[in-house]
Amino acid sequence: MKTFNIMLKSINDVKDFVNIVNKYDFDVDLTSGRYIVDAKSIMGIFSLDLSKPIKVEAHADDVEDFIKEVRPFIVE
Repeated sequence: MKTFNIMLKSINDVKDFVNIVNKYDFDVDLTSGRYIVDAKSIMGIFSLDLSKPIKVEAHADDVEDFIKEVRPFIVE
């Protein structure tokens, strides 16, 4: 499992992120505060507080390609 933080600043960011996540077979969870949603669910993402960084948990061993694709959203 790989964990990192992202920021989704606009509706287009959310749409692009969901499109990327849906390319992969493994599960990806987003955590904001005490809420956890499926990263493949656009409605779930919109239920989170998008003004703060969101924790991403990718549930797979080989997530390098996924991380390369979502790199523009990653924050330290």
